[in-house]
Amino acid sequence: MKRSIVEPAVLAGTALDELKQWLAISAPREDALLTALLRTSLEMCEGFTGIMPLECLCEEVLAASGEWQCLASRPVQAITAVDALPVDGSRAALPSEAYAIDLDAEGAGMIRLTGRIVGGMAGSARGSKVAVRFIAGLAPDWDSLPESLRHGIIRLAAHNYRERDRDPGMTPPAAVAAVWRPWRRIRMA
Repeated sequence: MKRSIVEPAVLAGTALDELKQWLAISAPREDALLTALLRTSLEMCEGFTGIMPLECLCEEVLAASGEWQCLASRPVQAITAVDALPVDGSRAALPSEAYAIDLDAEGAGMIRLTGRIVGGMAGSARGSKVAVRFIAGLAPDWDSLPESLRHGIIRLAAHNYRERDRDPGMTPPAAVAAVWRPWRRIRMA
């Protein structure tokens, strides 16, 4: 799986203002740094909880297969497009009859190819891939995000701002982990 965020969540408004209030910063000169810290905190929240907090347009590259494959990001709100990525490097949109999608109650998005793909790329062709575009995220905007997730993201960004000259570590501080823990999803292998 190779996921990329095509259109990230908007953080320049309420989220940035909330962080600046937490840190007692009023000048705009730190806005770029604070927005970057918020993005990093969102990524750490997703890594800790297994849930993408804010809706983003994403893309994952998967092997072209007739078997069901699950997208790694959750919760998936909609699968918007599927493109064929043959080994020659070209890219072509697949017609909707060339694939099947499923969104389950747990927020998982799944896809499988249903037959031969237009342009001669078979679903089982060695090395062939598909790019799946989808919208994933728990809340459509910052104000809709559950309070405990928002609070943890702000606290983590503020912590990283204050401790920016030190190694931030790989895990969130205990106070942040405590507010995120109820949201944590653990997958059993």
